[in-house]
Amino acid sequence: MPYKKYILTKETAALKLQRLALEVAEKLSNATSELVIIGVKNSGMTIAEKIGALLKEHLTKPIKVLAVNLHKAQPQEVLLSEEIDLNNKNILICDDVTNSGKTLLYALKPLLNYHPTSIQTLVLVERMHNQFPVNPDFVGLSLATTLQDNIVVEIENNEVIGAYIE
Repeated sequence: MPYKKYILTKETAALKLQRLALEVAEKLSNATSELVIIGVKNSGMTIAEKIGALLKEHLTKPIKVLAVNLHKAQPQEVLLSEEIDLNNKNILICDDVTNSGKTLLYALKPLLNYHPTSIQTLVLVERMHNQFPVNPDFVGLSLATTLQDNIVVEIENNEVIGAYIE
């Protein structure tokens, strides 16, 4: 088995997710509308579900979790897992890692037909190579890497078990 340079263990990832949920809850503490969490398939969906479950302890408004499906390299078609009215909703888009900001930018595409109250983004790991005008609002770990480095968030049975650089 090749050596993995871990940047997050299961325990530290869980702590980061708890902190992120508290930050989101604080930001939305006075919100009067429903929260819709949109996870980028596949790993981003796990992050979205975890954040949604943690937020239920802190927010009284309804929380709905959806998935956004897109091909990260060529995101021409961007589809939500369910068609719902996103007008006057607080939106939180979640992903595991942000590289250039491209995925988060394209994840916004289905929202352009609506008028949400707010749109915010959350990532477990941020690499600081933004090439697109999207910066995550909530970040678990911000990391300076080379462009050649790849960060992998390991997920098993819908649990974040760690993250490493390859």
